[in-house]
Amino acid sequence: MNERKSGILVHPTSFPSPYGIGDLGEGAYRFIDFMEKAGQTLWQILPLGHTGYGNSPYSAYSAFACNPLLISPDKLANDGLLGNEDLRNIPYFETNRVEYDRVSEYKDKLFRRAFYMFKMYADKKPFIQFCEENDFWLKDYTLYIALKNKIADKRKKESVLSELIAFAERAKDCLKDNEILDRFYGASFSSFPMEYLNLDGRTRDELSSELADEIEYYSFLQYEFYKQWTSLKKYANDKGIQIIGDMPFYVSSDSSDAWLHRELFYYDEKGFPLKVAGVPPDYFSSTGQLWGNPLYNWDYHRRTGFAWWTKRISQTLKYVDIVRIDHFRAFESYWEIPYPSKTAETGVWRKGPGREFFDIVKWKLGGLPIIAEDLGDLNPEVHVLRDELGLAGMKILQFAFGSGSGNDYLPHNYKNTNWIIYTGTHDNNTTLGWWNEAGDSEMNYVKSYLNCSGSDIAWDFIRLAFSSTADTAIIPIQDILCLDEKARMNTPGVAGGNWEFRYDRDALNDGFANGLKLFSELYNRNTNIQKAEN
Repeated sequence: MNERKSGILVHPTSFPSPYGIGDLGEGAYRFIDFMEKAGQTLWQILPLGHTGYGNSPYSAYSAFACNPLLISPDKLANDGLLGNEDLRNIPYFETNRVEYDRVSEYKDKLFRRAFYMFKMYADKKPFIQFCEENDFWLKDYTLYIALKNKIADKRKKESVLSELIAFAERAKDCLKDNEILDRFYGASFSSFPMEYLNLDGRTRDELSSELADEIEYYSFLQYEFYKQWTSLKKYANDKGIQIIGDMPFYVSSDSSDAWLHRELFYYDEKGFPLKVAGVPPDYFSSTGQLWGNPLYNWDYHRRTGFAWWTKRISQTLKYVDIVRIDHFRAFESYWEIPYPSKTAETGVWRKGPGREFFDIVKWKLGGLPIIAEDLGDLNPEVHVLRDELGLAGMKILQFAFGSGSGNDYLPHNYKNTNWIIYTGTHDNNTTLGWWNEAGDSEMNYVKSYLNCSGSDIAWDFIRLAFSSTADTAIIPIQDILCLDEKARMNTPGVAGGNWEFRYDRDALNDGFANGLKLFSELYNRNTNIQKAEN
């Protein structure tokens, strides 16, 4: 039998911090201390990428870069890059949600001050080494962000009607009027002037020279993130805690990858994708879901031995110990939607790279510390691929009580132990919020199945997850804290108000820690930690 483990799901943006967003400072270290006290050995996070429009961790400006907003100003001050006066007049920020626009504006000012001090006084050798080791993605990402911001600032300050008309003409068969404006003023690469859309070597060199200081600034932020994250990861690992990362399957169309490496995808010369991602109509949506991410040109990836993917997974594993790949099913088959389409109904199924992909990546990297996100309506071939690779799948307790005793998510129906069981995920309501919206029949089934009253439903579900035969149990922090629907992290299909949840500084008390530790001991989880303590 595999070792039984358990842990907590929480993204760093949710940590307490005086700077308006969770970061890699004191709140992160206090959380690790709480995990140690609670006897937990797995910390699961969402993707660490530099988030774009909408602030979703699953839509980033690069498949490799990390989110600068997670950099701790206090850590910069400890390194002598900020002074006490720089941190004296912190604006008021809400404590239970992230105000992304205000945080971005405030932190950018702090970071530029730290960058100035870095250029003046810091030892540059480690920074230069970091840039050299990450050159394969860093130079693309920093140029993209620097140019994107320059174009966006210019458009907001100046009258650029002729340029907008030119882009609208280029985009008229692809985008709606509001999408044209969003992409134009957000400076998505498809709206770049033609000389920047299909970049040649000379133009790139000229831009790199012109934007050199901004490029160095964004390189500095990635370096500081790397330093702070590496220190936090070591702190966690030294306490026996592993980090489970998360990798989106698709990349954003508003990214350096799509701009400078269109050979990886299906794009036309105007900068618009020919085929995009989504899922077909189902019980939840009669028109399916049109995500809009560019689809991979798998023939090209095969010819290159999946080199880009290998680098991407390898880079992710520098930051985490295990990686969950979102939308795993697309490796077996994916929904291809012609662009432009108004809904996902026009799509067709296409075969993904399958076992060949994993065999090559495993040979190159020497292993596959991967978790398969295998939720949803899947064909049998997806299950076969997952099981052939020996990857753990996912079970969600909130999905377990709506269709009778044969439901695959009910613990008594697990046919093996190679599962990660969750009360819910970042896309679910909190368990208390789910309970508040459940129907009578569902609630009665839960009460009978768990032999409980439902008055402490979040911890009833935690007990069920820990007691299950699944090798691993992961609990969202909201359920540990018994929070309701106001603490939900994401509501799929709803545009605003997502990814904003934060918890209070004193929320993680000894009572919660003792409860988790009791369940771990009672149900034989994390025994390596318990033996070390004894």
